[in-house]
This record gives sequence, structure tokens and C-alpha cells, in this order.
Amino acid sequence: MKRLRGLWSAIDPFVLLILTALVLGLVLPLPGPVLEGVTTVGDVAIFVLFLVYGMRLRTTEVLGGLRNWRLQGGILAATYLLFPALGVLIGWATEPLVGAAFAAGLLYLSLLPSTVQSSVAFVSVARGNVAGAICAATVSNVVGMVLTPLLVLWLMGASGATGWGGLQSVLLQLLLPFVIGQLLQPFVGEWVRAHAHLTKVLDRGTVVLLVFGAVAHATADGVWGQVTPLTLVALLAVSALLLTAVLAATWWGGKGLGLDVEDRISLLMCGSKKSLATGLPMALVLFPAATAATIAVPVIIFHQLQLVVCAALARRLAAR
Repeated sequence: MKRLRGLWSAIDPFVLLILTALVLGLVLPLPGPVLEGVTTVGDVAIFVLFLVYGMRLRTTEVLGGLRNWRLQGGILAATYLLFPALGVLIGWATEPLVGAAFAAGLLYLSLLPSTVQSSVAFVSVARGNVAGAICAATVSNVVGMVLTPLLVLWLMGASGATGWGGLQSVLLQLLLPFVIGQLLQPFVGEWVRAHAHLTKVLDRGTVVLLVFGAVAHATADGVWGQVTPLTLVALLAVSALLLTAVLAATWWGGKGLGLDVEDRISLLMCGSKKSLATGLPMALVLFPAATAATIAVPVIIFHQLQLVVCAALARRLAAR
């Protein structure tokens, strides 16, 4: 009994919540209006989260994050150079194992921009450079609105363009509340910084909600019906290999760049992520509907895996 209590206390509650959200998203058949409600609540949670980030961070910290060229350049290099190179290699090597469609999905995954909300949330949990993470993840997404379709066109032969919808979403849902928060920061910043538990609850709650929403939508669309148990195991193994390689490269690469621990955490969390929120809408525009559904499966699997792994890493780094 004592051993069981010790095992239970060793389980990261954050990871447990993410896994619970994942399971609920898989097994709960939600009707369309409820799914729309979950999406709306998630959008509101993201807006509030970045509003609080803006109120918490001193403007000098934000400007310092933008000027940190080693951190910003490292995250862009990991997202748009290291990841695509690994994606080409893994897509070619795994095609006989998972089939051409899922191999294309793995390559497509590697071309996506970094996540914003979950990357920044994990950096905050791990006590890293939040200002640098917000700047880097936002720049990654803005650049990705143009660069990802070009990379897809070059490496995969797909055509189409995402238009301004994705860029407007980044500006309105993420940058706008952050700017509003910065304007309010001189008046409420001290109070927000003195109540750090509010940001902690928002950080983790938003990630859990986004996980549930993404998986529930995939379940409602019948995406999982295309995945056999063997294919699922293979995609999980390949995703784990890819994630491990990038995590190691960003962590030790940050040390090679001379970054301090806080900046290395930002590089680790932002440079190792791929955005499901950006990837799924882009896939629907860049590929035919039937192809997009299959290509989206590796993106969803990698996204859930990166959240579980990085949640555990963030908790461990926070205890340093």
C-alpha cells in the first residue's frame, strides 16, 4: 500500500489531466453544438490567458525578448530548418512501414509553425523566459502563414494558399489581448505578479481544454477510423523518435549558443512544438478533403504526444 501511495504521488497531475482529456475526447460522442461550444470556450480561454500574460510581463522584459536574436534565431532554425530536414528523412524511411499517405502526413507535420499557447504555457510552468517565448512563438506563426505553404509546395507538390484568415487569427486572438494586457500592466501588473497561482491555473487549464477540443473534433470527424492498431503504434514510435531528436537538439543546442537556463527552456518548448491549430486548417486548404483527413492523423498524434512529454518536462524543470 505504501508503495502504491508513493507511485501515485510521483504521477504528475498535469500529465494526468492531459491524459484524462485525451481519453474523454476519444470516448465521448459530442453533438455539433456542444463541439462548437467547446471551441468557443477554448478561444475565450486563450484570449484571457494572453491578456494575463500581457498584464504580468514588464514591457522591458518583452523588448528584451525581441532583441534576443540567439533565442529567436534558434527557435526559427529548429522550426523551419531542423524539423523539415528530419521530416524529409523520416517520411522517406517510414513510407514502407506506415504507407505513403501517413508518411506524407509526417512530412507535412515537420513543416508547420510552432504552437503559441501551449508553448508559452509550458515555458511559464517551467519558469523559463516567457517574454522571449511569446515573441518567438508568435513570430514563428506569422512567418509560417507564408513559409509553410511554400515548403509544402516545394517538398510535397501541393498547391493553394491559406490566405489572411490564419494571420488574422494570430493577430486577433493572441497579439491583441497581449497588447491590451501590456497597456494595463502599469496599473495591474504588480497585483497579477503577486497572484502567480492565477496564471498557473490558466496555463494548465487552457492546455487541457485545447487537448480535449482537438481530440473530440477528430473523433466527431471519424478520423480515428482510418488508423489500425499497428499503424497507430508505428506512428507513435516515429513521433516519439522525432520528438526526442528535436528535444535533445534544442536543449543542447541552446547550451552551445550560450543561452542561460531560462532561454534554453524557451528554445526547448517552442522549438520542439508543432501547431495543430494551424496545421489542420492549412491541410484542408492545401490538400483535397480525403487526403487532408489522412495527413492530419500524424499531426494529431504528434500534438498529443508533445503535450504529454513537455508537461512532464515543464514540471521537472520547474522544480529545479
